[in-house]
Amino acid sequence: MSQQIEVQINIGGRTFDVACQEGEEQYLLTAARMLDTEASVLVDQIGRMPEARMLLMSGLMLADKTAGLEDRLREAEDKLGEMAEELREFRERPLPEPEKVEVPVIPASVSDTLAELAARAEAVAEEIEAKAAG
Repeated sequence: MSQQIEVQINIGGRTFDVACQEGEEQYLLTAARMLDTEASVLVDQIGRMPEARMLLMSGLMLADKTAGLEDRLREAEDKLGEMAEELREFRERPLPEPEKVEVPVIPASVSDTLAELAARAEAVAEEIEAKAAG
């Protein structure tokens, strides 16, 4: 069973002793730093003010930021949901029919002519080799 411990935090130039469960100190210190950042802005702009008012205003400023982030998160989640739906639709869509591709056939007369030309070229090459050898 965890025990409570006292942690000292600074907010707006003031020190507070706060109790938390053992192991939660880092979360408390992080939250206190966030609140101190807002309180420091107030103290810089307005100057010294009652503790309760400083904490209230700082808390409201953090709440405003949090609300803005929650709105952005909700928008991002909505967009993600739309994209997931679109992806599902693409995956479920039937594949398109394969296209027929027609390859032109070389007429037999052209093939015959090419074969005849190749035979003549070989004959000429043999004649040249024979003359060169002989």
